[in-house]
Amino acid sequence: MGRSRITRRGSAPAGAVEEPVDGGLARLVPDPDRARAWTLLIDGAPQSHVDLDDPAHLSFEYQRRIGHVIDLAAPPGRPVHAVHLGGGAFTLARYVAATRPRSTQQVVERDASLVQLVRRELPLDPQARIRVRATDARAGLAKVPDGWADLVVADVFSGARTPAHLTSTEFLDEVRRALKPSGVYAANLADGPPLAHLRGQIATAAARFGELALIADPAVLRGKRFGNAVLVASDLPLPLAELTRRAASDPHSARVEHGPRLTDFTGGAVPVTDEAAVASPAPPPSVFR
Repeated sequence: MGRSRITRRGSAPAGAVEEPVDGGLARLVPDPDRARAWTLLIDGAPQSHVDLDDPAHLSFEYQRRIGHVIDLAAPPGRPVHAVHLGGGAFTLARYVAATRPRSTQQVVERDASLVQLVRRELPLDPQARIRVRATDARAGLAKVPDGWADLVVADVFSGARTPAHLTSTEFLDEVRRALKPSGVYAANLADGPPLAHLRGQIATAAARFGELALIADPAVLRGKRFGNAVLVASDLPLPLAELTRRAASDPHSARVEHGPRLTDFTGGAVPVTDEAAVASPAPPPSVFR
């Protein structure tokens, strides 16, 4: 497989790396403000940002919001068992390893060529207990032992869309099977007006979990623009007050919806089954300009 390194005179690191992977053209672009930080793009769509010197730094808004969920999933610093569906540049697995040393993690990333690229160019800490499986997210989840995970994070996109088979009640049944009774599920969802996909995903999660919250930019919740929303689900009460405080304090503040307001937000949407599932909507071209 051929690759090209696009050098920038006088810069450190040397420059961007381009390489075809299974999902399209991958590009690792150095961050001009951080010496060993990189952004991963696939066919021009940003996928991950990693700072090798500071893996606890989360640049993308939605990843910062998932970071809050990770921080609050167990007492500070306590190791956890985590499953990451969708790998990208392993940003959130690196975050868990940095903030919760001795955690044991599984990353499931279907794109084997992307895994090879990231491992080579942005190597994982050899001391981190991170196992990477190059397989489909749902197939990889099925191999997780019953009740093993404290945390399951779903951040899976194929061509900037979440595959249909990762949006259903049957998929969430597998998530619940893998989670401990006290475990937490967090999913990165992307949608725009009229938010039919997002409403359906909330209804689907409500059919399988006792407690839900949604973290998103108010403009996304109002259907004003396309964007990301983080769905959080558990069978135990969620740390709503602290999630709300952290989300509101972010550089790009977000709102946390839960309870009756979140139920009202679904607008009567019904749970999605495998038979009826479709991929999430494609973002408009303007999103990545």
